[in-house]
Amino acid sequence: MDLDGIKGILRTFAEVEARGVSPLYEHLALQAAADDDVAGLLASARDGEVRATLLMATAHRLVQADPIHPLSRYYPSLGGFDGVDSETWPLFRSFLLERADKARALIASRYTQTNEVRRAALLYPGVARAAKEAGGKVALLEVGCSAGLLLGLDRFGYRYQCDGGEQLSAGPAKAAVGLHCALDLAPGAVAPKLPKKLAVTDRAGLDRAPVDLSDEDELAWLEACVWADQPDRIRLLRTAAAEQAKHRPRLITGDGVDDLAAAASTLEGPLVVLTSHVLAYFPAEKREAFVAELASLAASRPLWWVSEEFYGAGLEGVLPGRSDLAGSDGLATLGVVRWEGGKPEAYALARTAPHGQRMTWLPL
Repeated sequence: MDLDGIKGILRTFAEVEARGVSPLYEHLALQAAADDDVAGLLASARDGEVRATLLMATAHRLVQADPIHPLSRYYPSLGGFDGVDSETWPLFRSFLLERADKARALIASRYTQTNEVRRAALLYPGVARAAKEAGGKVALLEVGCSAGLLLGLDRFGYRYQCDGGEQLSAGPAKAAVGLHCALDLAPGAVAPKLPKKLAVTDRAGLDRAPVDLSDEDELAWLEACVWADQPDRIRLLRTAAAEQAKHRPRLITGDGVDDLAAAASTLEGPLVVLTSHVLAYFPAEKREAFVAELASLAASRPLWWVSEEFYGAGLEGVLPGRSDLAGSDGLATLGVVRWEGGKPEAYALARTAPHGQRMTWLPL
């Protein structure tokens, strides 16, 4: 990708994803989009991996390794308290360019990882619906699992705060990981009924580069992928990682399409395939191949696809006529798909915020 394309990616990230969510990353990405030297570091990324989040994670990891550098005072994840000011960008720029070789090495060898534990609160209602249709028990296969933290969603506790003041709860009462999510109701929608427990018979994750949380360097990279001015997310990640150490899931290295059938064959019984902000990393033809592979698997076993994805990143293939779910609001869609006689039965359950903090339940 040429430099102008890289700058466009950085600018879009700042204006669409970071704006109103991360003042630090919005500022840094906007400045980087106008700086040839900093933006040019992303030229080292592998094909299809040029992402603003990769640059931000790389910088975050390098600051982790040098926490006494003055730049750290802008990183709440490292105890910093300063907000964005006139010194933030000059410090960031000089820090990164002084470590340009290290930055390029990370950018060339790493992927940004899906590691948002709070997305479990978004997926739980979809898995619960699938489990009910399956007769109560399901196996879980997460595609694009990173460290597989979402595979423990049946062990988490949930509190959903409805816009009318009602609070819904689910999951074990004394769960080590407790998640809170605002639940708004779209006009005509009725709050979902959520089971206290999910019966998960087995679980596995499939990823091109699974993260081993027992490796301190791998855990540090996962933490670096969390936005630096959102330290609560990092604390939650650490809590979930500690809990996962007691119940390690099976993680399989492989391609999300080519190795999907082999991974699914390791799990018995009704199967729920999970994806969360994964399909946006696939080229369009691979998204279509992924959905086709799911349909093929569903021809021989009960299978549900529970997804939290952007409508334009794959869901449009199974939710035709729902262009109302598309848009530039930065929201994804919680969907549940089951195939009957080779044809998908798909439902859009909710619109979801990217880091699991809020969802809007839709009328069915």
